[in-house]
Amino acid sequence: MNCYCGNNKSYKTCCEVFHLNNGKTETAEQLMRSRYSAFVLANGDYLMQTHHKSTRPIKEKKAIVKWAKSVQWIKLEILDTTTGLKSHNKGTVTFNAYFYENGKVDVIHEKSAFVKEDEQWYYLGFA
Repeated sequence: MNCYCGNNKSYKTCCEVFHLNNGKTETAEQLMRSRYSAFVLANGDYLMQTHHKSTRPIKEKKAIVKWAKSVQWIKLEILDTTTGLKSHNKGTVTFNAYFYENGKVDVIHEKSAFVKEDEQWYYLGFA
């Protein structure tokens, strides 16, 4: 089975690596993909840990996990990335995340901002 994030690798050789190494990704897109997989798995600890401390929604963690468990995730579609490579300190990833909720398909469309501090990428929020 391919990874939840849509890569043609298994979860074990793709996003699980980042879930086990505290989100040490090389690119902003890798972090975006690993965060999507964390939503699929309702891994609230990883979502909080990889969310930048300046925008981290700690008080919403339980609600985020509850919602992530309540929907059926379909797929992640990466539409665009700007910078966010190993040599950069910031980047954006535009994506669609499809899911079933209340009997219908819905989509989260977002352009996400990422920042790298101390060689670690973090999700900042909407770009």
